Amino acid sequence: MFAIALKPHQQYKTYVLSDPATQSSLEVVPERGGIITRWQVEDQDLLYLDSERFANPELTVRGGIPILFPICGNLPDDTYTYQGQKYTLKQHGFARNLPWTVAQQATNQGAAITLVLTSNPQTRSVYPFDFEVEFTYTLKGNSLQIFQRYTNLCGTTDSLPAQTMPFSTGLHPYFLAGDKEQLAFEIPAMQYRDQRNQKNHLFTGRFDPLEEEIDGLFNPLTGLATTTIDHSRRSKIIMGYSYAYSSVVYWTVKGKDYYCLEPWTAPRNAMNTGKLLTYLKPGASCEMVVHLSATFF
Repeated sequence: MFAIALKPHQQYKTYVLSDPATQSSLEVVPERGGIITRWQVEDQDLLYLDSERFANPELTVRGGIPILFPICGNLPDDTYTYQGQKYTLKQHGFARNLPWTVAQQATNQGAAITLVLTSNPQTRSVYPFDFEVEFTYTLKGNSLQIFQRYTNLCGTTDSLPAQTMPFSTGLHPYFLAGDKEQLAFEIPAMQYRDQRNQKNHLFTGRFDPLEEEIDGLFNPLTGLATTTIDHSRRSKIIMGYSYAYSSVVYWTVKGKDYYCLEPWTAPRNAMNTGKLLTYLKPGASCEMVVHLSATFF
């Protein structure tokens, strides 16, 4: 049946969720941004991880499934303005760099672990809100569910008054791909915008593997799922997501064995433009889900 164990002799405390019946497993590192570092189905790795960057706490992790909050993408000069005051936020926000707390574990309906990130003086200095973010990772068979709850705690503590909390959130999965020429995508959009030069491109279901870098924003979306078929690995990965996710970003770099399909709730610079931001009233919560499944044929 389902199990959760600690992986021995690791630099960071690593939780291993497993489903032996389908040879599936998941590795989660709460103190390194609550990140999923490994996902296997039928004993085959589905995620890429740069082990050297992961081992260096001074660097952001390139690999696994980093969490993006309270922004997705970057801001001009890493700066946004709220109520006339300027704040500095690095690309993709701070959630992926901070330690999360393990709140709960369960093995009855799958192998599940719940992590929590709560605001503190460090976060309030760059994002002036009190919050709680809760992520529950559930492994069951060939599927991975990522349940999220975001709560505005402003007004419930002595640190900040009651106020509406704006944010965006997303995930940054690094999927393993040794031969990107063999990839085919179904993404529910007719075109994407190159985020580097703001040019639009018709989407044909494939990307040029010879491009040095591709950073494409798909928005608006006409559906709530993407499908990737890797003919070289004979695999199919389906990613479903809640309607709050307004965009999907495809990002990859030539010569690297990964591609990223990232569900975002709002585009980059939304903290300045307000476009598609989520607004939570004091004491309010909202919930979102991303569901991944993988099969081999």
